[in-house]
This record gives sequence, structure tokens and C-alpha cells, in this order.
Amino acid sequence: MALKAVPIWACCTNQQHRSLKLDYGSRHSGSSFLNFRAHRKWECLVVLSDRAITPVEDEEPLASPGTVEDTQIIQSKGFHGDLQSLPKPLSATDPSCGHRDGSKVRVAYQGIPGSYSEAAALKAYPKCETVPCDQFEAAFKAVELWLVDKAVLPIENSVGGSIHRNYDLLLRHRLHIVGEVQLLVNHCLLGLPGIRKEELKRVVSHPQALEQCNVMLNKLGVARVSSDDTSIAAQIVASEGMRDAGAVASARAAEIYGLSILAERIQDDPDNITRYLILAREPIIPGTDRPYKTSIVFTLEEGPGVLFKALGVFALREINLTKIESRPQEKRPLRVVDDSNKGSAKYFDYLFYIDFEASMADPRAQYALGHLQEFARLIRVLGCYPMDTDL
Repeated sequence: MALKAVPIWACCTNQQHRSLKLDYGSRHSGSSFLNFRAHRKWECLVVLSDRAITPVEDEEPLASPGTVEDTQIIQSKGFHGDLQSLPKPLSATDPSCGHRDGSKVRVAYQGIPGSYSEAAALKAYPKCETVPCDQFEAAFKAVELWLVDKAVLPIENSVGGSIHRNYDLLLRHRLHIVGEVQLLVNHCLLGLPGIRKEELKRVVSHPQALEQCNVMLNKLGVARVSSDDTSIAAQIVASEGMRDAGAVASARAAEIYGLSILAERIQDDPDNITRYLILAREPIIPGTDRPYKTSIVFTLEEGPGVLFKALGVFALREINLTKIESRPQEKRPLRVVDDSNKGSAKYFDYLFYIDFEASMADPRAQYALGHLQEFARLIRVLGCYPMDTDL
């Protein structure tokens, strides 16, 4: 049985190492944070776990220089005549691990084969076994229940903005961000073989994909039909033999479901990029050998200028913020102010998510978080991970 080092980020004083009291809260609670009230310096504690560890291939994300297009050719050999042969998506209510090859990293994603999320998983782990899930939460649970090793889930798109559902799920589940993937989206117009795009009356796809291809769809004058996923749209067109309907999906979806590519790169914005997070049960130990990013979430005390002061702790140390997102607290959506002129005033109480370019091994990041806790009621480090600089 192998011993595995598990890093835990915590605070301690500069002069004395007091006993650390880590408040993890409930495992699935939306308010589960580390509470670092009386500490100043952040350190990494390494705890040995006695779980048996099975070695798997390709554990390092983004290690292969191969492109997504290369892996697509390897992973798919053509049209699946029997669509029932495709892997069945895992469900959050009835997860099933199915057959497992222990030599490969098993990576969950939301959607079905041919989706952009699957392409992101293959970019991160080119030799992995991809596992489709019907919902985002099913992917979180699959990692927690040891059905898969990792999950790759979208967090923001350069056109559509943030995926708020996954921000909320990050707090409900005790997983760690261990990497990121940036994927350039190439929307294609797909149809049955022999069909010309001028013959289409309808186009099926995810609402955001349809919105991102406004110019082309308006020019064709087609009706728009929403589906849960771009790859599901391609599957519907193929399985139902819809000669008057097309789908907006990936080139890989066309290959898998036997459709023709009627037009490529039909998105309005050519620089359409989706950023994905890689989630795992345990964090990685950060280093300083390459660019790192750290993601945190915190809540603030009441008072004028508190958010300004909170953000200032990073500016004072020349740490670049790459993302700021606010979400109302589910457990405490409204805060009451009793000294208002017209009785009790209420306003939203927010959680603040921040990504910044620094490793937790960097003293600047440690001092910044130590300074931040002077204004914050709660802080949680969601992950410290290598940046994806390859598109």
C-alpha cells in the first residue's frame, strides 16, 4: 500500500507554530470554508494518506504537445451506425462506473461524445478515457465517488460569459482545481450527406451556440431549435434523418454521427474561447517552475471601501487579477441594515471569486492572503494550478 502526500493550505503565525484549527464545515455545504481568523502566514501542510494509489498514465495535464485535432483522429474512426454503442452518460442520481481500464486516466465531462467539453478533456489528457455525464453535478459526483479520476468542466466563455452553475457547484462539493484548459471554439454547420445549406429550414443546437452564429443563421433565414448540447443536436439530426434540418456543432461531432460539414467557423467572433477547469479529489503541490494561477473565494465584513481594500492587497504586491466574479450567498442572500432612514434596508450579501497570477509557493501570494483575512469573514482556496498558455 502506497502512501500519498496530500497538501492542505493553512495559516500559522510567523513566530510560533500554534495548533491549527481548520474549519472545513460540512462536506457538501455551500458555506464550507477554511476559517483563518487569527493567523498570518500561509503554509502548506503535507498529510500522508494510507489509501492505495493505482498508477495511471498521463497524470500531468497539458503534457503532450499534440493538438486536439490529432487526438480526434485517434479517438474516432467514423460514424457509429448503432448509436446505442456510444457510452451512456453518467447520471447524478444513478452513477455507474461501467468498464474501467486502470491504465488510463478517466476524465468526466458534461455532454455526449463530440461535445466541446470532450475536446477539452482530450486536450488536457490526450490518452485519457473520457466519461460523458448528463449534468454538471453528475461530473462532480463521479469524481467524489471515485468513478473517475478527474472532471473537465467549463467555467467561462469569451462571448457568453461565466457559467454560474459551476461556480455554485465548486462550493457544494469538496473538489480542488488542479488545472485549466482554454479551447478555441470552431462552430460548424452540419447536415445529412448530400444536403446543401440552402435547403435547410431549421438549425438545432445549444442556445448559446445559436446566439454565437447569428450572422450566418440570419443570412440563411432558418428557424432555430434549442437543444441541451451541441453534440446532442448533431445526434438528433443524424438519428432522425432530418433532411431539412442542420446542427451547429463541432467537426468531431460530424465525424462521430456521420454528418457532412456544410460550413466551418460560422461563429460571429473568430476568437471564441471557452475556459475549462480540471477538478480532482486532491490538490497539487504548487511550484514556481512555470506560470501558476490561484483561485479563491471569500466574503467580506460590512463597511465602506471594504472591497477596494480587499482588492488592494493584490495590487500592493503587484499580483495580477485575471478574473473577478460575484455571486449572492445561497444560505444568506440578504443582509439587513437596521439604521436606515426607512426601517430595515436589505441588500445582497456576496461571495467573491478571484483568480490571480501567482503560485501559493510565492511569498507574495501568502502575504496577500494573510492581509486579505483582515477584511474577509471567510476565505477558501479553490486551487493553485499551472496556467494554460497554449491555444
